[in-house]
Order: sequence, then structure tokens, then C-alpha cells
Amino acid sequence: MLLTEFRVDLGRYLQGSPAAIPVRSLADVIAFNQAHMADELALFGQETFVRAEKTRGLDDPAYRKARATSFRAAGPDGIDRLLRQYNVVGLVGPTMPPAWKIDAVNGDQISGGGAGSLAAVAGYPHLTVPMGLIKGLPVGLSFIGPKWSEGLLLALGYAYEQARGPLPKPQFLRSIEESPQIAPHLDPIRR
Repeated sequence: MLLTEFRVDLGRYLQGSPAAIPVRSLADVIAFNQAHMADELALFGQETFVRAEKTRGLDDPAYRKARATSFRAAGPDGIDRLLRQYNVVGLVGPTMPPAWKIDAVNGDQISGGGAGSLAAVAGYPHLTVPMGLIKGLPVGLSFIGPKWSEGLLLALGYAYEQARGPLPKPQFLRSIEESPQIAPHLDPIRR
């Protein structure tokens, strides 16, 4: 589903792009990257682009069936069922794990789509607010509600932020070793 929608939506966006480079479709992006491989593909490949380009569009019966099944599973049979079953007005949980290290060789080392994935598939509202820091790295807290509950989620997020209190003031550190939250956890050889 996501690959199909990515291809279609990127194509729509690129059709109206004022960019000087004549790239108007995902196929054009793939060709441009191939022609400029040393610069564009030096760190990461374009396997996801190639897979998306092979999809058959929004009218493909397989896409339509997957979309209907996913929407039902995430919305009415997912979020709505959980809200009813536990008699709550919203779902709350960590948005994602703490930020991860950038790895140019192996790529992102994170799994899952985070708390917002279910809401995104269902088309339901999702609010993320800063929860705090874990070893100096930011972590968010997600609030998910039923259709048309944006006002409720904003109120819940506001109430949480008031109860949480202020976050540490951001700092610009020349290196990670300067962070009092991170430095104690660094490998002793690096210190």
C-alpha cells in the first residue's frame, strides 16, 4: 500500500514542481539517481524507489483490497475497538524509542513504525508531545483518538505538558562527550 501511494503522490508532487531539473515522476528520480550514482547513491541505494515504481496504481484491485483491509483493521477493528473495550477516550504511549545513531553503512537501526502508525493507516488524529530525555536523547509521547477528536487530543497533550513541567533547556554541545546525560554511558575507551 505505502509503496503504491508513495509512487502516486510523489508523481503528483513532481508534476507541479518548479525544479530546474526535469524530474516529474518516480521513474525520472530513479533515472537521475542512476545517472549521478557517485553523488546520489554514495551512502544509500534506491531499492524502495524501484519497488514503488513496480506498483500498479490506485486502481489496482490488490491495492484496493489491501487498503480496505488495513483501514478496517487499524480504525474500526483497531483504535475504535480498543477505546470501547477499555472504556477510554484516547490511547497513550511512547512515540518511538530514543533517537538512534546514524549509520551510513547499515542504515537506520530502528524497527517498527512507532505509535503513530496505527493512526496514520486509519486516518485518525495523532498528537506527539515531548516526553523527556533518555540518556540525553529526546523521546515523545503519543496521544491517539477516534475520528474527529483533534480538540480532545490537544487538551490531553496540554494537560500532560502541564503535569510534566518544563524540559531541560536545549544546549549546543561541541561533542557528545560534553553531555552530562550521555558522557557516563559512553564506551570508556572513547572517553
